[in-house]
Amino acid sequence: MADHSGTTSSSPPTTSPTRYDVDVVVVGAGFAGMYMLQRLRSLGYSARAFEAGTGVGGTWYWNRYPGARCDVESLEYSYSFDEELQQEWEWTERYSSQPEILAYANHVADRFSLRESIQFETRVEAAKFDEDDNVWSVRTSDGQTTVCRFFVMATGCLSSTSLPTFDGIEEFGGTTVHTGQWPKEGVVLKGKRVGVVGTGSSAVQAIPVIAEECDELIVFQRTAQYTIPARNAPLDPSTQADIKSRYSDFRDANFAMPQALGAEIPKFNDSIHDVSDAERERRFENAWERGGTLFMTSFNDVLVDESANVYAQDFVRQKISETVNDPAIAAKLTPHHIIGCKRLVIDTDYFETFNRSNVSLVDVSDDPIEKITTNGLLTQTAEFELDVLIFATGFDAMTGSILRVEITGREGLTIQEKWSAGPRTYLGLTVPGFPNMFTISGPGSPSVLTNMIISIEQHVEWISDCIEWLDSRDASTIEAEINSEEEWVKHVNAKADRTLFPSCNSWYLGANVPGKTRVFMPLLGFPGYARRCEEVASNNYEGFVIQ
Repeated sequence: MADHSGTTSSSPPTTSPTRYDVDVVVVGAGFAGMYMLQRLRSLGYSARAFEAGTGVGGTWYWNRYPGARCDVESLEYSYSFDEELQQEWEWTERYSSQPEILAYANHVADRFSLRESIQFETRVEAAKFDEDDNVWSVRTSDGQTTVCRFFVMATGCLSSTSLPTFDGIEEFGGTTVHTGQWPKEGVVLKGKRVGVVGTGSSAVQAIPVIAEECDELIVFQRTAQYTIPARNAPLDPSTQADIKSRYSDFRDANFAMPQALGAEIPKFNDSIHDVSDAERERRFENAWERGGTLFMTSFNDVLVDESANVYAQDFVRQKISETVNDPAIAAKLTPHHIIGCKRLVIDTDYFETFNRSNVSLVDVSDDPIEKITTNGLLTQTAEFELDVLIFATGFDAMTGSILRVEITGREGLTIQEKWSAGPRTYLGLTVPGFPNMFTISGPGSPSVLTNMIISIEQHVEWISDCIEWLDSRDASTIEAEINSEEEWVKHVNAKADRTLFPSCNSWYLGANVPGKTRVFMPLLGFPGYARRCEEVASNNYEGFVIQ
């Protein structure tokens, strides 16, 4: 990673023929926006962030649903840029809960006095590039316009909620809520009849917790989910102390991993076809007992060879059959697609929850939802009376929050027009036609296939280093060449096509959003990506036009 010393080889220009309010506007105050602010300010730049919420935290501000928890271990899902921060913060669990992560985000904001540079309860509605003066004009929901030299979208990959369009939804007489927009005051569930629509990661986390509180829970499932036990537990103080004693080496080891995490978990480089049945079972069983998202690393070919993948599918299906008492319910909960082509989910007592007497399952692939009624939900065969209806229907991933802003680049080109056939970027950081605009963990970067905070740090450091480099040469703009974009899109697709990831409908392809063009959006392999970004920079930002 880049040097975190905060030193700078150049200073921002002190005078300019063009008026601007700040050097950089940052959209969003989650982990990406906060580090972008901290980094820019440490280098002497002026920056202002706009955040729709009342506080920092991004996805951890909005996703307050019961059971919300990170699927990356706490000692890894945290900033690495400041050693004192790493040492002073104490995590309490192997996988941190939403309240703890939000507390950490607030601690970071306070520690680095970031709030003074953030305008809360303000949405960025539009941004337009001025080709004469090489500045961006950013219009916000308070009616103000902020002029800046650089425009950074730090809006997150999973921040634009995707709501279904069922008929009658506005007529429902009870409470409706999306897991990604859970109210701060919570939702009364005790004594209620609750329906949950969806069985993705949010639902898998929420369902066991909700079931313990409500009178009756009905889960409406479209696609059965592969999920691996999290094995969450209190974090052993000696484990935390050990990692903190060697945090730099620990981070470096994770930085070298394909997903930028899990360096200390056993990895295997052999094929599933080259081991005995007993060895195959032993490895899968060990991974199941260990828990976590790296179940698929038990062999080197489970995500590239469908005949190898079948063994992993069968193992998890057998676990479902052993866990769920009712064979008919177990059958409904058993997935039949390739394991791992959708984001692998980790859980705490998800399948066990369907053994409870107050929990039932409706497979809407067989019995589709017809509409929402005043009293509940109507499928083709039955009506279910509900007091609370929870939509765990996911997000318009990676592009949704960008496309909700009216962004206009050169010659009146909008980002909506540019991405009408799917998102196209260079390095997942920039888009031709939109000079001096950067996207943190954008489509075409590893982002959601990694420990997001590591990916965020790598992007923030690349962007800030780029701005410094431009100023050291008195350059006004940087813009990706269209040929660079073309080659990068081919590269992202080629990497995906060598795996099983594109083989099923997932939010990686935008398949959960009606009408969205299906393109595999993230790039596989973090270390190679980071090296390529470094090469581009060291070669005077090859693939860009500098003016």
